[in-house]
Amino acid sequence: MALKLGVIGTGAIGQDHIRRCSQTLLGSQVVALTDINLEQAAKVARDLNLTAEVYADGHTLIQSPEVEAVLVTSWGPSHEAFVLAAIAAGKPVFCEKPLAVTAEGCRRIVEAEIAHGKRLVQVGFMRPYDEGYRALKAVIDSGQIGEPLMLHCAHRNPTVGENYKTDMAITDTLIHEIDVLRWLLNDDYVSVQVVFPRKSGKAFAHLKDPQIVLLETAKGTRIDVEVFVNCQYGYDIQCEVVGETGIARLPEPSQVQLRSGAKLSTSILMDWKDRFIAAYDVELQAFIDGVQAGQVGGPSAWDGYAAAVTADACIEAQSSGAIVPVSLPERPAFYA
Repeated sequence: MALKLGVIGTGAIGQDHIRRCSQTLLGSQVVALTDINLEQAAKVARDLNLTAEVYADGHTLIQSPEVEAVLVTSWGPSHEAFVLAAIAAGKPVFCEKPLAVTAEGCRRIVEAEIAHGKRLVQVGFMRPYDEGYRALKAVIDSGQIGEPLMLHCAHRNPTVGENYKTDMAITDTLIHEIDVLRWLLNDDYVSVQVVFPRKSGKAFAHLKDPQIVLLETAKGTRIDVEVFVNCQYGYDIQCEVVGETGIARLPEPSQVQLRSGAKLSTSILMDWKDRFIAAYDVELQAFIDGVQAGQVGGPSAWDGYAAAVTADACIEAQSSGAIVPVSLPERPAFYA
């Protein structure tokens, strides 16, 4: 039987997920939609030829007996209330980042899920489902390069819009590294510092770009992440792990090598969707399969909370320039 999904939010990412779940992935059916713009939700249903009911709001959709699991892809500040409502209804919920817009909000979701007694929440961090990151983690976990001592990472975008502010380098960009590097190392952060190199002339006047974020983990691994969102040349994700006996690097996306015009070249992707499109499919298929098997997996509400606490420390470090502690409580046994 197909898992009956209700989707809250039919913007760009919502539409992508609706298309995936109704046309690409196995074992799911989108039966309910809602959006702050109900006409938009109805149009999406028509465009994708869905026999889905459009509900007046997210809370009504969650309560519908037709809906077995919920996808939250609405405006970020609305996420917390919808996730809490899904937990209260005992329904599995996939929530795109952010889980909540504050660490306190994430903590409330963690507490509600623990009180429920069973994992229901999967957070939409897709990088742990990327084939390259999985291969890199397999090398680290195998012990082939010894214990990881240092990580050198980069997150580069060709350009960003004028509404992109300095703190968004943390909340919108670095947040992916914050999550995936914890997963990669199976370790937590204890401190962070942010330093600003010479400012790029390609950045808007109000934006400090690039930035370098320096993280330290509980086991003593040191991480530097370059965030450069006006690099011009492409969308480029780098991760090099320096171990005791070797170095492992995140593989480049598969691209055709071209010999032409006296040049040997390989194209660089320009868009994050192209870079991680396959990971989105794997991520949502894992949610569907997990729900049907009776056990939601993947990035948890605790991972969402840990990312939010770390991001808050990073934003404080942006302002102060100091080394800021990351004050994360001990992980509850529920999430072990």
